[in-house]
Amino acid sequence: MAVNRFYLPKSQSRSHILAQGIKCVFISYQQEDKDQAKKVADYLEKAGIDIYYDQYDSELRIHHENNDPKKVTASICNGINNSSHMMVVVSPNTIHSSWVPFEIGYGYEKTDLYVLCLKGIPKGGLPEYIRTVPIIRDLYDLQNRMSDFSPIKNGLSESVKLKASYSSSINPLYDVMDSIITDQY
Repeated sequence: MAVNRFYLPKSQSRSHILAQGIKCVFISYQQEDKDQAKKVADYLEKAGIDIYYDQYDSELRIHHENNDPKKVTASICNGINNSSHMMVVVSPNTIHSSWVPFEIGYGYEKTDLYVLCLKGIPKGGLPEYIRTVPIIRDLYDLQNRMSDFSPIKNGLSESVKLKASYSSSINPLYDVMDSIITDQY
């Protein structure tokens, strides 16, 4: 059963988690895209992939409410430190984010970094520094990449693949991501 890593005991260190082969995806996004990012986080979790999604982190929320930037930063760093992967959710809003570049910089050497484009991101519309990592442009790409984050050795089970069909309008991410893009960057 997949979990949000935030809920696991704080005593588990990154090295302990990674030594066990546990994979966890840190979801990075611009605040204005939180609804779409939540759909992505929920989708991954339902597919059996552990995630860290900050909206589920009650300590982080308290630090924000108390206007404590040092503890906010520490919470974000802790989330990244306990993740094996980072998925940066990109939209036109991302350019205005102060946290997304920080998270990318902090996690660049610590995690396997991926970029997930929300619906309508034009070809060539990504900053150069994130064009160097795997780009998930559409539902088809996401389906193919999900085995990178899956705890199942040989990728996702057939039942998960069928539920997550990229060509179906019943896919929960159909309104968030493009269906299939034929030209890549």
